[in-house]
Amino acid sequence: MNSFLNTEIQFIKGIGDARAKVLQEELGVFRVSDMLSHYPFRYVDRSVFHKISDIQSDTEYYQIKGVINYLDEVGFKRNSRLVARFFDGESTIELVWFKGIQWVKKSLELNTPMVLFGKASKFKSKWNFAHPELNLQSEYRKGLDPVYSLTEKMRNRRFDSKAIGKIMRNIMSHPHYGIPEIFPEEMRNALKLPLRTEAFRMIHLPNSTQEIEQGQYRFKFEELFFLQFPFIKQKLNRVNKDDGLKFERKMPKLRSFMNEHLPFTLTSAQEKVLKEVAEDLCSGHQMNRLLQGDVGSGKTIVAFLSQLMAIDNGYQSCIMAPTEILATQHYLGLKEWSEAIGVQIALLTGSTLSSQRKEMHRLLRLGEINIL
Repeated sequence: MNSFLNTEIQFIKGIGDARAKVLQEELGVFRVSDMLSHYPFRYVDRSVFHKISDIQSDTEYYQIKGVINYLDEVGFKRNSRLVARFFDGESTIELVWFKGIQWVKKSLELNTPMVLFGKASKFKSKWNFAHPELNLQSEYRKGLDPVYSLTEKMRNRRFDSKAIGKIMRNIMSHPHYGIPEIFPEEMRNALKLPLRTEAFRMIHLPNSTQEIEQGQYRFKFEELFFLQFPFIKQKLNRVNKDDGLKFERKMPKLRSFMNEHLPFTLTSAQEKVLKEVAEDLCSGHQMNRLLQGDVGSGKTIVAFLSQLMAIDNGYQSCIMAPTEILATQHYLGLKEWSEAIGVQIALLTGSTLSSQRKEMHRLLRLGEINIL
C-alpha cells in the first residue's frame, strides 16, 4: 500500500489525537485509506442562493448571504441560549444555538460577510434557524457539498459533516497524496473507468453530478470485481487443472422428449441456459453452475433436460432436495415424463426402509436406475 495511505489519521491536519480517537471509536477510521473510504451518503447543491423572504418550508435547505449584526447570550446556566440576527440586505431572521454556546460565540464576528445554510423552523409564527451552518464568504466553496454519516457522539463533539469535508480537502492537498492505480489502462479505457485518484476526488470534491456518477461507477465496479475475482480465479484453476467428462452432442432421449413429450414450449431464457449447459458438458471441462429463477420459472424442467443429456451419454444423475416433501414432489412430477421415454427414476429419502435402500443401491450399481 502507498505509504501515505497507510499514515495514521491523527497526523493529518485538522484531526489530532482527540479527533482521531473519535474517528477510531465511532467510524473505525484508523488510517488515511480508511478516511477516504468513508463515502458521502448524499450531496447538497450549494450553487443556489436564497433571500430570507423566500423561506416558506421547514423541510427544505436554504442558503443565504448576509451578515450577523446582533449577538447576545440569553437566559441563565442550563436554560441559556445564544441568539443572533442575520441580515441579508433586505430582511432579518433570528439564529439560535442551545449547545456549544461559548464555542459558537467565539467563532462569530459581527458584520462579517457570511453564508448561512440550514433548515428553517417556525417559533411563534416567525421563521428562525436553529444551529445553522455558517461559513465566511471568503472560505465558501460553491458547488455540490458532500454529506457524511455521523454519530451522536461526533455531533456532541462538534465533529460535523463540514469538518469531515475539510479533512478530505486536507488529505487531497497533502504534498504526499497519491492513489496507486490497480487496473491497467487498456481495461480502464474499455470500461470507461476514471483513474482511482480521480474517482476519490469525484466522490469527495465533485464539480458536477456527472462526476459523482463517474466516481460511484468506478467504486461499484471495484467492489463487484474483487467480490467475483476469487471465484473466477478458482473456476479457471479448476478448468485448467482438472478434466471433466466429455459428452457427445448426439442426444436421442433428449431430442425425443423435447419433440414428442414436452407439453409446452421452452422460454428463450430456458433455451439459452440449456445451450450453455450443453456447451459445458461437451467441452471436456468440469461444469459448475448456479441456476437462479423465481418460483414457477421452470428451473426443474431445465434440470431434468440436463439429466437427459447425462443419460444419453451413459451416466446416471441425481436431484437432491432439502426436504422429503420437496423430494417427493420432484419425483412424482418427473416420473410420468421419465417413464414415457424409458428412463428409470427412483426416490430415496430418510424414510426409505432399509430393505428398499439396499435394493436401490444394488440397482444403482447395475446402472438400472437412471435418475435418483
